[in-house]
Parts: sequence; C-alpha cells; structure tokens
Amino acid sequence: MPGPDLPINTPAARLAALPLGTRVVVRYRIEGGATDALGYLRSIDGLRCTVETRRGLSTISLAAVVAAKPVPPAPTRRAPRVPVPHPDDQV
Repeated sequence: MPGPDLPINTPAARLAALPLGTRVVVRYRIEGGATDALGYLRSIDGLRCTVETRRGLSTISLAAVVAAKPVPPAPTRRAPRVPVPHPDDQV
C-alpha cells in the first residue's frame, strides 16, 4: 500500500499499491526528456522503485515517475518462419 510519504492518486502511489512481481511499465523523467522501464516490479520504498527489465535492474526515483501501470504478460515468442518452397522450384 502507498506509504505515508506518497500522496494518494499519484503514479508513484499507484505503483506502490501493486504487489511485487507485477509486470509494469514506468515512465520517468531523465535529463532531456522521459524514458520507460518495462519489466517486473522487484522493490519499492518511499524514495525509489526497482524494475527488472531485459537489460537488468533499473532503479527509479519515485519523484521522477510521471506514469506507471500494470501490463499483461509478455507474448510468447513465435518460432522463426521457414520458407515454403514454390511448386515450380527444382530440388
């Protein structure tokens, strides 16, 4: 649940209300703009959260979070396509 330091109904408070292990997307401010972290919520306290992304752990200041929400599980990877031979091709 949101801690006493987090104002209610902010992206950081909504993030804090999610159970650890939830797949999330977090948009946060960086110098020159904003970026996203997509992955699993691994920890959160009154100052920062940690999201496990494909590239590793991202520790994000809650003060920099501008949007956050849970997202569905990643789609399963599809098998690579195999070319189908054309009937006119000689083997």
